[in-house]
Amino acid sequence: MEKIILATSSPYRQEAFANLDIPFEVEGSGVDETILERNNPEELVKELAKMKAEAVAQRHQKGIVIGFDSVAYFSGEILEKPESREEAFNRLKKLSGQDHAYYTGVHMIDITAGRVLSDVSKTDISMREISEKEINKYLDSDDRYTTFALGYDASGKYSASFIGKASGNYYGLLAGIPLDIIVSMLKEINHDS
Repeated sequence: MEKIILATSSPYRQEAFANLDIPFEVEGSGVDETILERNNPEELVKELAKMKAEAVAQRHQKGIVIGFDSVAYFSGEILEKPESREEAFNRLKKLSGQDHAYYTGVHMIDITAGRVLSDVSKTDISMREISEKEINKYLDSDDRYTTFALGYDASGKYSASFIGKASGNYYGLLAGIPLDIIVSMLKEINHDS
């Protein structure tokens, strides 16, 4: 069975992938994510996932490499990981009571067979009205807000209560790794998982 290499250093993606009970390795890509235009969220995550997978695949003779990238999208603007508490606070204040979307690109390279698969998952999110007090409660309780493309943790801590409704890819939203897409891709390349 071909080894699987996740082109990510995200502990959330690693933890989610482990749910598939498939052996895997992890290798960061070192890709400079700032070199691409930030206009279309779907195209952006697709291209960055591809760049990350290709960077890791170049270092190997065989195996299956999977690259990922995620961004949020609100009111015509791509939202990425906030760089500060103030940015996270202001973002959550803007998102309060609003709809936004979360995109995750997946790019799979089967090095041995020379096959490439790519897809994007989208989750539409309706956030309930949240107060400044609630925003501060979350930011005080979880210092990892700069690690989430949304600016908040959709799966845990107090911020999980911010989401009123979500429609789309469950693990794509929770961990930036759409497991259903990955399993379908592995089946398509006949990986015995």
